[in-house]
Amino acid sequence: MRFLAATLASLALASPAFAQGNATMTTPAESASTLSLADIQAVSPALGRYARESNLGSLWQRPQLSRRDRAIVTVAILIARNQPFDLAHYMTLALDNGVTPRELSEVVTHLAFYAGWSNAMSAVSVAKDIFAQRGIGPDQLPPASPQLLPLDEKAEASRVASVRQLLGTAAPGLDQFTTDPLFMEVWRRPDLSPRDRSLVTISALMANGQVAQLAGHLNRALNDGLTQEQAGEVITQIAFYAGWPNAFSAGPVAAEVFKSRAK
Repeated sequence: MRFLAATLASLALASPAFAQGNATMTTPAESASTLSLADIQAVSPALGRYARESNLGSLWQRPQLSRRDRAIVTVAILIARNQPFDLAHYMTLALDNGVTPRELSEVVTHLAFYAGWSNAMSAVSVAKDIFAQRGIGPDQLPPASPQLLPLDEKAEASRVASVRQLLGTAAPGLDQFTTDPLFMEVWRRPDLSPRDRSLVTISALMANGQVAQLAGHLNRALNDGLTQEQAGEVITQIAFYAGWPNAFSAGPVAAEVFKSRAK
């Protein structure tokens, strides 16, 4: 984890500015993709219409989730699915809508654990160019080893017990690394709020159709301050950026979690 943070900081300094490869590229606020609307329409007029009307004109205007949160969710989806083509577009959109470089850096670090190291490194290769273009240096990035947030000892004890019950003695290494560094350190890093860590985590799980752990993390997200309305809107965002089947896999899990909390 410290290596990843240090890698992100060093690459941000070493890389040249992000190259704008398409002369017709529009700004993130004006397009649903790195591609311009004209580029999309040249291949699929219908897709161009849906990108303009349903995605940019409707989805991103819905008030149930702020543009900042939508950008975080979308970045998390693209990293989780290792789809770097539009990642620069949405990372830029995130920065333009209030996500700080520290927060964006922590999203990448967090997803190394929830989407895999190689997916995080793909994200580093995109983010380093954006950071270089914007002059974002180490002073704007989270330290490798910050002072951690206080530990909720009761919640951690419950989590440890659940993992031990789930794994038994089948994977002691997984048990160890899940405790430290994941929950004892990564989840307690201060430059991404617990609510936003949960938002990133459920987005990644939904994006890859990994619903086995979704109920637990969705409950954690709601405990960390995400509202049910916001969580439901994450599923809507998933439909557009990870496909309707993944959204419909997540929907029933969320419905059951909401129902259980209403009792």
